[in-house]
Amino acid sequence: MTDLSAFPIATRWPARHPDRIQLYSSPTPNGVKISIALEELGLPYEAHFVDIGKNESWTPEFLSLNPNGKIPAMIDPDGPGGKPIGLFESGAILLYLTDKTGKLIPADPVRRYETIQWVFFQMASIGPIFGQVGFFNKFAGREIADKRPLERYRDESRRLIGVIDTRLKGRSWIMDDDYTIADISMLGWVRNLIGFYEARELVGFDDFPDVAAWLERGLARPTVQKGLTIPARDQG
Repeated sequence: MTDLSAFPIATRWPARHPDRIQLYSSPTPNGVKISIALEELGLPYEAHFVDIGKNESWTPEFLSLNPNGKIPAMIDPDGPGGKPIGLFESGAILLYLTDKTGKLIPADPVRRYETIQWVFFQMASIGPIFGQVGFFNKFAGREIADKRPLERYRDESRRLIGVIDTRLKGRSWIMDDDYTIADISMLGWVRNLIGFYEARELVGFDDFPDVAAWLERGLARPTVQKGLTIPARDQG
């Protein structure tokens, strides 16, 4: 049997199937990237719900694997050389999974790096900015009388959606006909922006028909629909 005792996180969230990939996450935009990718790839995995509402991502066990204190984190018991590897940061995990399987990213080196740049675009731009829109439009920030921060993030969100919309002109996916980790990295964030964050009208989402059509195509994938609910919130 695979031994995960070297990872303190496995003591707080014990593995029932230690030979499978262990995912420590919540169904947030960053979290569902990995569950969607795992579903798309068909890799055996076990999902553990980390309750961020109870600050479980700041426990010593979680921080031992992800010092950034954010979900998701992952252990692959069959890492490079057959040895377990622990990883954090969703973009790095996506790249690891594509390297492990050779799927969800083009084999051609030029197109591979082009795909990676769009994953980085999500990590450096879409994620942080959309998250701020959520804070100022839906959460505690909405109580702030000065609306200039909200307006700043609204305008930047609209600009970023425009970048995606321009890229998608004449394309089904970010990488033309290839559905890749670039799409997976963004789908949850765009969905949250107009849904959970209630910012559809705020950012003028309906002005970007190519993004809307891309989102509809992505959400129609059964693997995406399943991944959006993993780990189940009622686990913890």
